[in-house]
Amino acid sequence: MATTIYKSANIYLVDGTEVYITPLKIKYLRQFMDKFDQLKESQNNTEEANRLLMESAVIAMKQYYPSIKTVEDLEDNLDMPNLYVFLEASAGIKLKPSEEDKQESADDENSWGKLDLAKLEAEVFLLGIWKDYEELEASLSMAELTETLNAKREADYNEKKFLAAMQGVDLDKQSGKEDAWAKMKAKVFSGGQAANSNDILAYQGANAAKAGFGIGMGLSYEKL
Repeated sequence: MATTIYKSANIYLVDGTEVYITPLKIKYLRQFMDKFDQLKESQNNTEEANRLLMESAVIAMKQYYPSIKTVEDLEDNLDMPNLYVFLEASAGIKLKPSEEDKQESADDENSWGKLDLAKLEAEVFLLGIWKDYEELEASLSMAELTETLNAKREADYNEKKFLAAMQGVDLDKQSGKEDAWAKMKAKVFSGGQAANSNDILAYQGANAAKAGFGIGMGLSYEKL
């Protein structure tokens, strides 16, 4: 089953040049957020806000099209529709968000401000792939860092689980960790409603028939 770590997009410069956009590497995302956060202080000054937005976009362009070095270069090479696509694909910024997007954006901003990035990078750095933190930040976006960290933690857990099993200890049972396959089957049988395999919503259709009871077999439920 195909999966993706992040969303990407293609933008087109005024001269027709196509530029492939993926999330900003941490190196540039730091600089971008430092500039973009200044927008909060210029909410009542449209001209100032537009200038900061364009300067933020110029910082992001260092990763994709370094020849765009100034706001004037950006204005000469990128129209507004493509700028919207560019900011969303590179930094997850939506210029005209829905109410739901606004809440998510606010949550993201709060998360970035409170994020202990140094701690996360230190954990991933132990993989021994990068010579220093600068190289790590130039190599990974936040999405890539997150997935790498998840994979490392999963590998560490599986190693501990194997060693515990050799001692006759079921680490999953003791830790309350649920088997990923069982959790996925529960979601499939419940149409995505069940949180885990113990959720009653998982006992539907073939899963209910196998268990001998479930929704439609003497059980019903009501959403509250």
